[in-house]
Amino acid sequence: MIENWNHFLLPYNQAVDELKVKLRGMRKQFQNKNQRSPIEFVTGRVKPVDSIKEKMNRRHVSEERLEQDMQDIAGLRIMCQFVEDIYQVVDLLRKRSDMTILEERDYIHNEKPSGYRSYHIVIEYPVQMVTGEKKILAEVQVRTLAMNFWATIEHSLNYKYQGEFPEELSARLQRAGEAAFKLDTEMSEIREEIQEAQHLFSYGKGSDPQPPNKRDDQ
Repeated sequence: MIENWNHFLLPYNQAVDELKVKLRGMRKQFQNKNQRSPIEFVTGRVKPVDSIKEKMNRRHVSEERLEQDMQDIAGLRIMCQFVEDIYQVVDLLRKRSDMTILEERDYIHNEKPSGYRSYHIVIEYPVQMVTGEKKILAEVQVRTLAMNFWATIEHSLNYKYQGEFPEELSARLQRAGEAAFKLDTEMSEIREEIQEAQHLFSYGKGSDPQPPNKRDDQ
């Protein structure tokens, strides 16, 4: 039995805190070079204990196998403007030596039946504890703002219906997911125009060296 959940989750909290700093640092490195960053903003969280227990019951995960079988106790989310940015971020993560990628799942061009789209990466990340190094699993989700809006709404509705959506609502969510991806596709087609306009707006007058919509405090 896990008697002290705070103690159990301590390395996961540390991992999330460290990874948020590192991923936001990637964004700042692009900005310091006056280059456009593929990362819009980064968030992270440790799954609440009640959610962990619920998933353990639903997936039949034992406490002895929890660290190995539950990959998203520590979760990071990287938001991008364009679909192309997602794959650029994935390539950047593949080149890092401070984490090991164990699994990749592309739900963007292979969306789930519900309409969900995102790029999932499961990493092994070493946390330095006072007792020594501890390697934990963490899930990194990379998605556009439109994908994130859809996923947030679907997640909220899931709490109400516990995954058993009425047929009409499920169909509407699927159509909304397609509409969100169509928006991403349209924006990708005029990406160069958008990026040029954003660059002129942010740097043209020489006033503020940082883009106006930076989210580094999140």
